Amino acid sequence: MDVTTLAVALIGVGGTLGGTLGGALLSQRVTREQNQRADRERAEDRHDRAQEARRDLYARLNTTARAYRVAARDAVLAAERSESAEPAVLDAAKEAWAEQYSLAQMALPKDVNEIASSLNRALGVGYTVVKQLASSPAPDRSYNRAKDWFSGPLSDGVYLLRVTLRHDLGVEVEPDFEHTRTRMLAVLNSERRSLERLLSSEQAPAARPAQAG
Repeated sequence: MDVTTLAVALIGVGGTLGGTLGGALLSQRVTREQNQRADRERAEDRHDRAQEARRDLYARLNTTARAYRVAARDAVLAAERSESAEPAVLDAAKEAWAEQYSLAQMALPKDVNEIASSLNRALGVGYTVVKQLASSPAPDRSYNRAKDWFSGPLSDGVYLLRVTLRHDLGVEVEPDFEHTRTRMLAVLNSERRSLERLLSSEQAPAARPAQAG
């Protein structure tokens, strides 16, 4: 074989090998890009599903909080009119809220959980208000206090939860919301503690004769 023939043969082999290697590298690159794209799509899908689950949870939390407040308020109004209220309605609303609140505690960010926790205590006090109406030594005063609680501080607390949830989801954006949230939370907690003290003071005189006997 002369030099020219050998050179042509080597060039041919080199071209074949080069083409084969180039094709393999290109194929690897395409495969890698496809895998990366698939990973991104899976990550986006997981994020979308997580967001949807969070929106559903927040919606249920908001709905049950509102239903609980309304059921308690309606029970107060019915009692004031001397109408027989169905306790199962209020108890069902209480249980529905408790279930959603329990689930939400595992998923809520710290600042949102702080609002939900305070509202949970406020709703609980409202439930006590309703249950103590029948034994109140001053019914008119108790009815007015209960109506003020459900239409005032507790209504504001339910509103605060809804707006906080919307902010956490990015649906609603207010530059000064953090300040507003802190102020409204402080008012809710202060009003709740005041009501708890009043309820406790009213129950104490009724408890003392029983203890004395």
